[in-house]
Amino acid sequence: MDFFSILTLLGGLALFLYGMNVMGDGLEKVSGGKMEKILETLTSNPLKAVGLGAAVTAVIQSSSATTVMVVGFVNSGIMKLSQAVGVIMGANIGTTITSWILSLSGIQSDNFFIQLFKPTTFSPVLALIGVAFLMFAKSEKKKDIGTIFIGFAVLMFGMESMSGAVKPLADVPEFTGILTKFSNPILGLLAGMILTAVIQSSSASVGILQALCVTGAVGYSAAIPIIMGQNIGTCITALLSAIGAKKNAKRAAMVHLYFNIIGTVVFMVLFYAINAVVQFPFMNQAANAAGIAVVHTTFNVFATLLLLPFSKVLEKLAILTIRDKEEDKKETEATGMELLDSRFLDKPALAVEQSRRVAVEMANKVKDAINTAIGLIEHYDSEKAEQVLAEEEQVDRYEDGLGTYLVKLSQKDLNVKDSHDLSIMLHCIGDFERISDHAVSIMHSAKELYEKNLKFSDEALAELKVITKAVEDVVEAAVKGFETKDESIARSVEPIEEVIDELKIELKNRHVRRLRNGNCTIEQGFVLSDITASLERVADHCSNVAVCICQVQEDAFDTHSYLEKMKKSSVEFQSVTRVARARYALPSCISVKN
Repeated sequence: MDFFSILTLLGGLALFLYGMNVMGDGLEKVSGGKMEKILETLTSNPLKAVGLGAAVTAVIQSSSATTVMVVGFVNSGIMKLSQAVGVIMGANIGTTITSWILSLSGIQSDNFFIQLFKPTTFSPVLALIGVAFLMFAKSEKKKDIGTIFIGFAVLMFGMESMSGAVKPLADVPEFTGILTKFSNPILGLLAGMILTAVIQSSSASVGILQALCVTGAVGYSAAIPIIMGQNIGTCITALLSAIGAKKNAKRAAMVHLYFNIIGTVVFMVLFYAINAVVQFPFMNQAANAAGIAVVHTTFNVFATLLLLPFSKVLEKLAILTIRDKEEDKKETEATGMELLDSRFLDKPALAVEQSRRVAVEMANKVKDAINTAIGLIEHYDSEKAEQVLAEEEQVDRYEDGLGTYLVKLSQKDLNVKDSHDLSIMLHCIGDFERISDHAVSIMHSAKELYEKNLKFSDEALAELKVITKAVEDVVEAAVKGFETKDESIARSVEPIEEVIDELKIELKNRHVRRLRNGNCTIEQGFVLSDITASLERVADHCSNVAVCICQVQEDAFDTHSYLEKMKKSSVEFQSVTRVARARYALPSCISVKN
């Protein structure tokens, strides 16, 4: 094997790893985060957990990625440790699909139809289709499918390059001598473990082993312990991702490690004990790509069947390894900022969904804060006032944490839908935070009324109830439109906001008339002005949220132009606004007492 053959080998390895990465990214985009979301719906049923773990891993082509996601889910409280055990077992089974795909390269036949199943035959066709999709397709989904096809073609080309480069090694005694040493179960296991730990992918390391099989120098006696080591080596990714995580997340990574270590030890002890008695004839035969896939699958299915009944034991073993302190014994639920786990940033579709959940929770807290603050105007309660302050502080934390997370997420490769969702969130969280600030302002106005023993007349309260009801409704519509991404709900915001502007002016005019008649003090007037100003600004921010939801499909965020165009040219807007005016009509001005 000369210098140029080594270059070909390294180039083939690079293409193989790159193709696997590109194909995985494309598969993830096509799934649109659906596979990851499925994991969140798990029940405590272990069989269902195993099945879902296998299915998700088969789709995204990486047990390491699935396990890292599981660590993130456990860390954020979305998934319990007991649920994670089954998913991790299933992930080990799902990852074997890659070795079966790669084994197609070993098909040997002169039959035309059988030859069609060889990757060397159909991968160039897939590459052409993939390039055509990327260059000419307008659909985002077709472009992602094109990425998958190109990734697969590059992967198979890299596989063929590696196989071609190592084929001459069959005649090199030194090379065959090294592989013979791996027939020692301990050495073979260590070799597989180290290789997989370095490249952090058992699928890739199994593929490399399959490529080496073309030399005919890799016997099953060497291949089997190497595969066992590869299953342990792949645990390094989850262990690294658990650094700095909560205890349960670290335990999930430890479950993955214990599953593979215990499964490997039991399998090797049983296998070599039986082999010592019956002497398996295939042990001295040269391994092939299909045989490697069979061994890989057999081990993972065996380990799952063996350890699934003892999943609670694995869980307890992980808990014994990562012990609780007294202050850590309370389990936390998946709420708030805990959902924004940095591990999800490598899965942008999932990270966007988690961000939306946090943003919706933030929006609902804002709604609660404004409704509570409005209730304080007529019936002040110090505990509820503190609640408004606490919710405003929470919303501030949400805006800071979510904003930082979204900026990081915006640097990832997002599909069109996720990019739109991210844009909406980035535009809206600032408006929601300002609404919570105005809730505090309203609370302070209510507190001033209470502490100075100022009271509005029944007529003035009735007028306030009209505008506060309109504000409660406009906040409800804005939050619901944001949560459901429903443009029809979002469009209902602006007519109400228009009426609130009119109500504010009319309340000010009525206040001035009272002031002139000497039936309203300046102090009362200041408080009333502060309240109506805060209410009107709340409606303005709701309008901003609604406009953002409606405009996102156009990739344009010019609020002023959009509103001006809508108000002047939309017959529907004028009609809905008239209905809103009737719904929020002020009572007749019977008296002028405040």
